[in-house]
Amino acid sequence: MPMTDSTPAHPVVLDVWCELQCPDCRTALDDVRALRARYGDRVELRLRHFPLEKHKHSFAAAQAAEEAFAQGKGWPYVEAVLGRVEELDRAGEPFLVASARELGLVAEEVDTALVDGRHILIVDADQAEGKAIGVTGTPTYVVGGERLDGGKSQDGLRERVEKIIDGLLDAEG
Repeated sequence: MPMTDSTPAHPVVLDVWCELQCPDCRTALDDVRALRARYGDRVELRLRHFPLEKHKHSFAAAQAAEEAFAQGKGWPYVEAVLGRVEELDRAGEPFLVASARELGLVAEEVDTALVDGRHILIVDADQAEGKAIGVTGTPTYVVGGERLDGGKSQDGLRERVEKIIDGLLDAEG
């Protein structure tokens, strides 16, 4: 894509530490959508996995999401799974595969990825990095070197993220 005057050479990176079985992350989707709409390609929105032990399907969901990203539909898959957290709670891996099929992904590859573990290293690395920087719950945002924890409360969180992003974009000039 050609650069324009409004496209920064290096977009601001916003890491979203998320867990796909987390109701709070589902709530945070509205903020993620709003940030994407407001900033477009000026912000690189990156999903970072932080599966929580209390959710038994979260690790599988993170791996399935990575396969969806590999197939080019990562964010639509993340949004579809988060939108139906209760179904993931009840059905587990079959739900993950069915969700992939509904989005037109190669569902058999998602199923195989859950068996062969091709994305385990990505999920493990994200979780380890999250722990190393102090992530304790989801959603957590990291932007401009600041960690903003939404696991306890999301009140005012998007506004704080926007303030940091605006400052970084203004500094870029």
